Amino acid sequence: MKSLHSVFLLLAANLLSSAVAADEKPYVQSRAMSPVMVNEAVTAAASECAKSGYQVAVALVDRAGILQGFMRNPHAGSHTVDVSIAKAKTAASFKTATIDMMTNQRLQHLKSAPGVLLLGGGVPIQVGGHFYGGIGVSGAPAEKTSGDNDDRCARAGIEAITEALDFAE
Repeated sequence: MKSLHSVFLLLAANLLSSAVAADEKPYVQSRAMSPVMVNEAVTAAASECAKSGYQVAVALVDRAGILQGFMRNPHAGSHTVDVSIAKAKTAASFKTATIDMMTNQRLQHLKSAPGVLLLGGGVPIQVGGHFYGGIGVSGAPAEKTSGDNDDRCARAGIEAITEALDFAE
């Protein structure tokens, strides 16, 4: 039995190594935002909501869903902390705005998935062909649909850093 297990591991290793094309690098590269860019995005999103008189929490996560930046208006409800983080993580995980996921009937089964929050306000950060993570806003009242103002503020946060990320090299 032990030798059969060894043979299986050897075959699996050979399959994996042959899957890498001769010209393919044995690693992947990705970009991450600097702390300055993270702070700028979070601040811009919170400021956009503040212009309308909304007290919100804003979270920004990297591509792995790890919190990189956070800001909360002192008058925002305590629930906005966890909700903004969950929205950011959901947007980053699925690379889709949560407001779009919320209305997609084919995705409703995800409502019960751990860590997934299908409420508007989470937006993936994709700029210049690079994926950076997600930003989530919580606390603004809805106008037409749940999370629509949160979504607007999150997009303002991304807009504030788009040019700097677009021309980064």
